[in-house]
Amino acid sequence: MILTWLIVIPAIGGALAWLAAAVRPALARWIALAACALDLALGLNLYAGLGAHWLLDAFYIEQRAPWIPHLGISYHLALDGVSLLLVLLTAFLGMVAVACSWREITSRVGAFHFSLLAVLTGVTGVFLARDLLLFYFFWELMLVPMYFLIGVWGHERRVYAAMKFFLFTFISSLLMLAAILALVFLHAGATGVTTFDARALMTTPLAPAAAIWIMLGFFVAFAVKLPAVPLHPWLGDAHTEAPTGGSVLLAGLLLKTGAYGMLRFAVPLFPQTLSSFAPIALVLGVVGILYGAMLAFAQTDFKRMVAYSSISHMGFVLLGIYVGNQVALQGAMIQIIAHGLGTGALFVLSGSILERCGTRDLGRLGGLWATAPRLGGFVVFFAMAALGLPGLASFLGEFLVLLGAYQVSVTLAAVASAGFVLSTVYALRLVQESVHGPNRERWRVPDLSARELVTLGAMAAILIWLGFMPRPVFQAARAALVSPQHQPAQVAPLSVRSEFVGRGFTSAPTSARRNARPTVAPIAESQP
Repeated sequence: MILTWLIVIPAIGGALAWLAAAVRPALARWIALAACALDLALGLNLYAGLGAHWLLDAFYIEQRAPWIPHLGISYHLALDGVSLLLVLLTAFLGMVAVACSWREITSRVGAFHFSLLAVLTGVTGVFLARDLLLFYFFWELMLVPMYFLIGVWGHERRVYAAMKFFLFTFISSLLMLAAILALVFLHAGATGVTTFDARALMTTPLAPAAAIWIMLGFFVAFAVKLPAVPLHPWLGDAHTEAPTGGSVLLAGLLLKTGAYGMLRFAVPLFPQTLSSFAPIALVLGVVGILYGAMLAFAQTDFKRMVAYSSISHMGFVLLGIYVGNQVALQGAMIQIIAHGLGTGALFVLSGSILERCGTRDLGRLGGLWATAPRLGGFVVFFAMAALGLPGLASFLGEFLVLLGAYQVSVTLAAVASAGFVLSTVYALRLVQESVHGPNRERWRVPDLSARELVTLGAMAAILIWLGFMPRPVFQAARAALVSPQHQPAQVAPLSVRSEFVGRGFTSAPTSARRNARPTVAPIAESQP
């Protein structure tokens, strides 16, 4: 039942926080913080008790129970290395979101924390669900409370931003639902068995045309959340108008559900589409890296600049997933975690600046280092993380993705590497115009509080630790990324399946794939 508890604890905490706020608003904050901390403690306990299990079996814990048996729907949860890393990230960033909202949210405190923890419930469920209908349920569960977080507690244009976010994500989710149903019906027609189990559906024989259209239904839903160009227009407004805690969840977690969906479902469910679609996805990833960085540079709002930088950083994740070799996949996992921490911290800082200065306009900011040196120091540190400073986790993730991409396409890797240069340009502009330069407005603001120092200090420490000691992440993720349990066991008789082998995409019989080994040395075994 521990997987169920990982989902239920935030839900219970949110309900208790809502009730407690009627007695004392501060009590709601402490209950929400305690719920996230308990989830984090459960996750860390699982991680500490794994030992060699990471390298022996991709699935460490599974829980299955009948839900609607006559329709083939089950309550099926499973935890592997990738899921556990993302569950840990969810609980930690939940604590960050509660902490950074401590003074910002003063109205409807109980409802705010209920909505925040409802988002965490949905995100955790997405990372654990293995039944596609259950996955869709949790996917939609994230949408409604996030809509309220933006629309109720956001800034001036919050209703417009919330509606734009809702329309993009809801319409794309309907496409995914249609794709799920189509896959289930085709599987039932071919096998006589109706099921929503992801591993069973991996065996569905699909015609090439049907496979590509069904895969696109999944891909579009995940690409909107990622977000990938050109499905990104909702991002800037949603981030800019959301409260600080909402922005932390959006950047740190909801964007990661898109990457997780591609990694867990869009690729392994439709291997026969990879040879034709993967080059398109790789180009979209490179375009996102460059275009997102240029959009970020063009912004004059601190928070909006950070928001658009996410398109560039998540472009590396999209590139790594569809490159598909072990190096690129491990780089994508590091980048997922590094982006959640680094960009989440920059959103926390943007909220702190707005609270102190009443503006995020880079044209009015400047000179904050002299009056608030700790705040200025953290802005510099996390801007360096955004540009990929060696020694920090973000550099390692992006470098490994490019190293893996080089083995597939030298040209794409070379073009994508320009993202390092562009990220340096917008990150240095962010630092120069926010904390350096003349103090034109004569700011005299208080420095970071102890609560803010602990929050930002913990995020910085993890980025440094992963930059120098990434082995725990590599070991945890490796078995899940290469396990046959996440690949189709078979397709139509006498057919061939496309896959990533060595330096790129080739077609190989299913039996050949089972015996194939990565030509790139596993990261977990090659790192000191």
